[in-house]
Amino acid sequence: MKILFHWFLSALAIVITAYLLPGIVLKGFFAALIVAIVLGFFNTIIRPILILLSLPIQFLTLGLFTFVINAALVMLTSRIVPDFHVESFGWALLFSLVLWAVNAMLQHFEPSEKNSNN
Repeated sequence: MKILFHWFLSALAIVITAYLLPGIVLKGFFAALIVAIVLGFFNTIIRPILILLSLPIQFLTLGLFTFVINAALVMLTSRIVPDFHVESFGWALLFSLVLWAVNAMLQHFEPSEKNSNN
């Protein structure tokens, strides 16, 4: 149940972020659910590999290259999901930054895990 709630909050964050940025086109909440799945998959599987491969650049830029990786994953998601469109790389970069902020605010609504000794 917690996974479904987290998925819903991620989709809600994507809807809010797309509403705030004019360079992002999102056609409905169902598209946001699909974007949340695809972006979550990319962040789980592809992002760690890209960060590992770009360690020298990460070191030189003090980790700021991670924002470029996030924007590239948003652009890739835009290519895969038909009802989600990002105008340019700059909008993808701004989308990833705003999405991070909106997700941080929405995390306060997630149910907290209680420590239980089984």
